[in-house]
Amino acid sequence: MTVLPDSCRAAVFHAPGQPLALERFPLPLPEAGECLVRIRCATICGSDLHSYFGRRHSPAPSVLGHEMVGLVAGLGTGGVRDFRGRPLAVGDRVTWSMVWSCGQCYYCRHGLRVKCERLLKFGHEAIAPGRALMGGMAEYCHLPPGTSIFRVPDNLPDEVASPANCATATVAAVFRQAGPCTGRSLIVHGAGMLGLTACAMAAVQHASQVIVLEPDPQRRAQALRFGATTTLDSRLPAREIERQIRGLMDQRGADIGLELSGQPEAVELGLALLRFGGRFVMAGATFTARPVQLSAEQIVRRLLHVVGVYNYAPEDLETALTFLAAVQDRFPFCGLVGPQFTLEDVQAAFEYAEHQRPPRVAVRPSTSGFPA
Repeated sequence: MTVLPDSCRAAVFHAPGQPLALERFPLPLPEAGECLVRIRCATICGSDLHSYFGRRHSPAPSVLGHEMVGLVAGLGTGGVRDFRGRPLAVGDRVTWSMVWSCGQCYYCRHGLRVKCERLLKFGHEAIAPGRALMGGMAEYCHLPPGTSIFRVPDNLPDEVASPANCATATVAAVFRQAGPCTGRSLIVHGAGMLGLTACAMAAVQHASQVIVLEPDPQRRAQALRFGATTTLDSRLPAREIERQIRGLMDQRGADIGLELSGQPEAVELGLALLRFGGRFVMAGATFTARPVQLSAEQIVRRLLHVVGVYNYAPEDLETALTFLAAVQDRFPFCGLVGPQFTLEDVQAAFEYAEHQRPPRVAVRPSTSGFPA
C-alpha cells in the first residue's frame, strides 16, 4: 500500500516578474472520482513564460505549468477510469487534458469543450481551498472528477510525453482543422515546438511540400530534421518570400498555411501565400500583439478559409500520444527539451527558457519512487 506524505511543495506564481516562491501545501486525500498524481516531469510552455513575464494575464497566486507527466499516487473511493473507460491503478504513468470541462453546458454539448462555462485549466487556476495543486510546477497534482486522463505509452520518455498535453495535442487539433494533407503543400509559420511538431505531422501524412518560415537559423535547421522540405528566413522582404514560394508551387501558392508563431506578420503574409481556395489555420496568437491588417475583399475574392484553433479536444491528446509513440525514433523529439531543472531551481528554469529560447525546458519536481 502506498503511503502518501502529509504535504508537498509547489512553486507559486504571485505576480509577473516576482520570484517563484517554493511553498508547502497539505496533500489532499483524493475523494470519489479524484486522482492524485506525483509529477515526474513538467515542461515550460510559451504560455507559462507569457504569464510569468507579464505578456498575458494569469490568475495569481497560482501554480504554473500545464505540460506534465506523472505517476498515479492515489485514487478516490470507487476508483478512476481513463478517457477510454479503463480502470487506473496506483503507479500508472499518465498525462491528462490541460482543460477540464463539465460535459453538460451549451459549449460542451456543441463540441467546444475548451469554452466550457465551468472551465478549469491546469496551470492557470488561482489557488483556492481544495484547489491548490493544479499546476505542473509542484510535486503533486490534484485531478478533479471527470478529468480526461490518458496512459502514456511505455516507449515515450517523460520529456517527450510531457509537451503532448499542450503543444502536440494543439498541433493535432490544427491538423484536424486543416484537413487531409496527403499530396498537399503546407507553409508552417514558426519553428518552435508547435512548428517543428507540425513539420513531423505533415511529413507523416505525406504532404507534397512543407515550407517553414522562421527567423532563427538554428530553428530552420531543426525544421529540416523534422520533415520540412524548404526553409526560408521570415525576415526577408515579404515580396521576396512570396516570389520564392510561388516559384516552388507553379505560381499558385500553398494549399494550407499554419500560423504557429503568434506574430501578426505571419498572418498578413500567410494569407497572401495561399492559392485560391486555400486554408489558413491560426493557433499561435495566444498573447497580446499589434492588430493584424487584413483585406476582407481578398479573403472573399480568393475564397480563402480562415479558422482559429485554441487548445484542443481530449481526442486530440490521444492522437498526440499515439503519434509520438509511432514516430519518436524517426524524429529527434528528445532533443527539443533543453536542460532539466529541479523544483528548487525552477526560477532558473524560467529564466533560461525565456532568454535561451530552447523549444522546451523541463522541471523534475520528483524523480524518485513513492515515499516509504
